[in-house]
This record gives sequence, structure tokens and C-alpha cells, in this order.
Amino acid sequence: MSDEYPFSITGPEHKGPWLITCDHAANRVPPEINNGSLGLPADDMNRHIAYDVGAKGLSLALGRHLKAPVLCSNFSRLVIDPNRGEDDPTLLMKLYDGSLIPANRNADAVEITRRLEAYHRPYHAAYAKLAASDPAIVAIHSFTPQLVGRPKRPWDIGILFADDRRLADPFIARLQARGDLTVGINEPYDGHLPGDSIDRHALRQGRLNILIEVRNDLIETSKDQEVWAALLAPLLQSALAEVQSHPPSQG
Repeated sequence: MSDEYPFSITGPEHKGPWLITCDHAANRVPPEINNGSLGLPADDMNRHIAYDVGAKGLSLALGRHLKAPVLCSNFSRLVIDPNRGEDDPTLLMKLYDGSLIPANRNADAVEITRRLEAYHRPYHAAYAKLAASDPAIVAIHSFTPQLVGRPKRPWDIGILFADDRRLADPFIARLQARGDLTVGINEPYDGHLPGDSIDRHALRQGRLNILIEVRNDLIETSKDQEVWAALLAPLLQSALAEVQSHPPSQG
């Protein structure tokens, strides 16, 4: 797919038990949005407010290890956030972690609808098609070590879940058993938001799911991303095998 497309799918031929997704894979601003600029300096576009640093590389590496298709967005979360429901007030951010987003400042309902139609909805249509075979969904994100004016975040990795803990619990147990990781449980955020990607494509259909957040300074390079993928893949496979052999009730 060309760079102009709002998403990419890597490994669509894989038909195994997994689907890897990366909602915040890119910091790209399409040329039709304010001539390809949100009015932010490069330093802001290269930090966590514009995309999840390192998450795409980790997603692709994990897809190779698990032989799974990988869905990545191809537009900045500041253009419109694919991990928000269409009625979420943070769908289009005008201020994020201390930075004003000039090109979003005067965006009205017409502009939001235009961005939904061009980027958000095509991404979710592709997501729904890939998820139709009911794979276990692994959503990959990254988090910044410290927000402006906030304390440093101590976690190496965070595992997020809502009411469905079937895959999260055995996976967390395996992470903690290693003894060398600081694991956040619903940290640095609490669970999921109504209408977000996991809610929309996993929870409402009863699909196994997990959302993994890795601290972005730990996955900055392709080597780091490969190390983390090699760490996570066997733990995910083992957790899924446990769920399949002793299926718990959902919730």
C-alpha cells in the first residue's frame, strides 16, 4: 500500500490465532491536512504526543515471531485518534502534554467528520475485517517515561484490560515470574475507554484481547524492539495455550 493510505497490513497471509495492532504507529500528517503540518515543531512531532514511539517496530517484530498479521495506522494520533470512539472528547486533541496543536485549534464538526471519513473509519474497517476470524487481539502501545510536570513512571511495561481478564491474567503472571521487570497492572492508565479499539473490536464480540504498553525509551531502536518481541512472544503463546486448555469464564 502507498504511503498515502491510512493504514498498512503486514503479513495478511498469516491465519494463526493472533492479530497484532498498533493504533498509534505513525507521526505522519497527510498532505491534505494543513499542507502536511499540524503547526508543531519537529521536536513535538517526534515525541509521544504525535505517536507511540517504538510501537510500530515492536508490533512488526512481534508479528514476525507470532506469524501474525499486523495492522498499523498511517496517520498521527493528533490528526484524529484511532484509539478513541467517535464521540470521545479526546478524539481530536487541541492541547496535549503542554503543547498546543495549531492546526486543530479551529477544527469544527465538519472538519472532524472529514478526518473520520478519510482516516479513522478506513482504519477501523480494516481492523474489523482482520478480526472477523476471531483471533486473540494484541494491541501494542508505548508510553513516555514522564509527562510534563508529573512524576517519573516506574514501570517497564504495563498491561491494560477492562472486564475481560482471560488473557491478561496468565500473561501478567508470566511477566512477573521473570523477576526482572517492573510490571504495571492497568498502568500507566486504567483499563479502556468506551468506544476505543479494544472495546470496539474485542470486548463487544467476546474476543480474547490484551493491550501492552512498553515504556518508549526501552524500544527506541530496532534492536530494542527485537529484544522485546523475543521476550513477549513466548509468554503470549504460553498464556494463550493456558487459556485454551483451561478456558476461564469471561470477566
